[in-house]
Order: sequence, then structure tokens, then C-alpha cells
Amino acid sequence: MDLEKKAYALRRQTLQMVYRAKSGHIGGDFSIMEILTLLYNEVMRVAPDRMEDPDRDRFVLSKGHTADALYAVLADRGFFDSKELESFSQCGTRLIGHPNNKVPGIEMDSGSLGHGLAVSVGMAIAGKMDHRDYRVYTVMGDGELAEGSVWEAAMCAAQYKLDNLCAVVDRNRLQISGTTDQVMSTAGLGDRWSSFGWSVIEVEDGNSIPQLRAAFAKAAQTKGKPTLLIADTVKGKGVSFMENQVGWHHRIPTEQEYEQAMAELSERGLEENG
Repeated sequence: MDLEKKAYALRRQTLQMVYRAKSGHIGGDFSIMEILTLLYNEVMRVAPDRMEDPDRDRFVLSKGHTADALYAVLADRGFFDSKELESFSQCGTRLIGHPNNKVPGIEMDSGSLGHGLAVSVGMAIAGKMDHRDYRVYTVMGDGELAEGSVWEAAMCAAQYKLDNLCAVVDRNRLQISGTTDQVMSTAGLGDRWSSFGWSVIEVEDGNSIPQLRAAFAKAAQTKGKPTLLIADTVKGKGVSFMENQVGWHHRIPTEQEYEQAMAELSERGLEENG
């Protein structure tokens, strides 16, 4: 399966959703697309017919405002009909702006920043207590790390040696009010998590499927401690005028911008495949 090509196709799908709904967080959607694509298509043991399986892997999107991207990935994997994506963020839909556990494939409602890691720690502890071999994955934003509850959860995960837990920081260095350095610096991030007792893997290109694949494989082999992947990503990845622009944290493209973005994503998808 060509996951690079799929990630760009899913970006197009997500852009269509956001443009249609006039709501969404397109910059962060695009920065995590390779992470979600790889997790759901290759890394995690999860499928539409396994959601009642107690040994399925668990996923929590802690940065829940990027639910747009997650819905697109879930629909692509067959958790629900992709036609339903047209209802995203519309009145009466279950595809609301943050993950909703009424949607097949969603383990928990999320989006109150700082909660996702704590819930994931609970899931991982439950797995250990029940002698299950499932793994728990969560994706956090780098701006989210300013929440104190993240660090309480980090201490707990190390205390209980949760080697069945893998957290990912989407380090795109931008949040709604500016750069992370301006708002709350994340300098020395790897050393901070290491000091809390975690195994840390830094992914130089967090939008690279091969680099992410190697990092997740290494995380699965780590014993006796939880693992954090620090994925250096690009906010707005794939669209020239969106990349590394804080304004695209929560903005809807104009018709002209939409058409240009769709064209660029199509072209980039072809380039990724030679």
C-alpha cells in the first residue's frame, strides 16, 4: 500500500470537508496526516470488525481539534461510509468538531487539551492489569504540553512502567496564538521527557512515512518504560501558502485558495510517488 499517496488523498478529503463545513483546523490536520495514516493502516491492530475485541489496540487523539483528519482516516478504513463525511460539522451530525465516541472507531471524546495522555495512561494500566497485549497510542500537540496534567500523566506512566504506551508529540511549533517558543517554550523537549522516565525517539521528519515507521517499530520493542515520539512536522503540510503559517491553525480557505490547495495536493501526491 502506498501510504504517502494515501496521506495526500486524505488531505484532499479533509480539505473538502473543512471547505464545505466552513469549520475546521486544517493546519494541524495536515501536520498529523502521515502519523494517522501509518497508525491506522499498518501499525495498530484495529479494524471496523475488531472494535469489540478486548485485544484491539487503542488510539486517543488528544489534540482533538484535528478530528477532521481522524474522521477522514476512519472513513477510508471503512469504519463508516465516506459519504457521511459530507455532514462534518453540520447540524445534527455525529461528526462534530472534536472526536465523538458515537462515531465507529473513536475510543473516547477528546479535545480538552491535556486530557488525552492521562486517559491513555489509564487504558495502558488496564491492559497491564487484565494481562492483555494491546498497545495504546495517543497524539498530542506541542502547544498542549503547557498543560500540567500532561506531566502528571507522564510521571504516572513511568512509575507503572507502561511499555504498552506510545505517545506522539506533533511538533509543528505553531499554536493558535503564535509559535510555541513565544507562548511556552518546548526547548529541550527530549531531555524533559527522558528525565520523567520515558524512552524518547526524535523523528527528524515527522511527515516521512519511512522515518515514522522505523520509530513506531522501535517503540514497540521498548521494554520497561513508555515511549514518546517527537515528530517534527510541518503545519499545513502539502500546501505552499499554508505551510508554517500560524494563521492556518483555524481558518477557512476562500474559493480561490481552495482550488489552489486542491491542485497543489494533487501535484504533491504525484511527486511523492515519483
